[in-house]
Amino acid sequence: MASEAAAVAAVVAAEAAATGAEKQPHKLERKWTFWFDNQSKPKQGAAWGTSLRKVYTFDTVEEFWCLYDQIFKPSKLPGNADFHLFKAGIEPKWEDPECANGGKWSVTSSRKANLDNMWLETLMALIGEQFDEADEICGVVASVRQRQDKLALWTKTATNEAAQMGIGRKWKEIIDVNDKITYSFHDDSRRERSAKGRYNV
Repeated sequence: MASEAAAVAAVVAAEAAATGAEKQPHKLERKWTFWFDNQSKPKQGAAWGTSLRKVYTFDTVEEFWCLYDQIFKPSKLPGNADFHLFKAGIEPKWEDPECANGGKWSVTSSRKANLDNMWLETLMALIGEQFDEADEICGVVASVRQRQDKLALWTKTATNEAAQMGIGRKWKEIIDVNDKITYSFHDDSRRERSAKGRYNV
C-alpha cells in the first residue's frame, strides 16, 4: 500500500515538473485580519480597546490554515480574552466607521469543543464568501468567559433587517445551532449593558 502511494506521489511530482507548474497559493476574495484582546488584566483607568492587538493579516487559503493550525483555538485562550477575525481595514470596535451603525448576531456555548467547532465553521464561511450578504459582514468575535463563551458575528447596517435576517439564518445553518439566536444593535449596547435583541432567528 505504501509503495502504491509513493508511486502516485512520484507521478504527480513528475507531472508538476513537466508542466513547470509552481504551486500557486489560493488567493481569497479579500484580506482578513486576526486580532487579540486580553481584558483579564486591564490597566487602572485604561480605556476599552487599549489591549487590542492586531495579530496577522492574510489573503490566501494556505496562510489561513498555517495560522489556524499554529495558534487560533479559542478554547485555549485565557478567561476574559477575545479573539477576532475581521475584514482587513476594519477594527473590531464600535467606533470603527464600518461598525458604527451596525450590530451583531450572538450565540453562547458552555462547551469549549463546541466553541472551537463553531469558530472554525464561521471562519471558513467568512473567508470562503458563503454569505449572500458578504459585504454586510464586518467580522466575528470569540469571547472566552468563565461561565459561558460567546461568538458574535458583527455586521455593518443594523437597520437593514432583510440583510440581517438573511445573515442570521445562514449563520445558524453554518454553525448548526437549533436554539434561537438574537441580533442586537451596537447603539443599544452602548447605552445599556444588557440591551434587548432587535431580531431573532
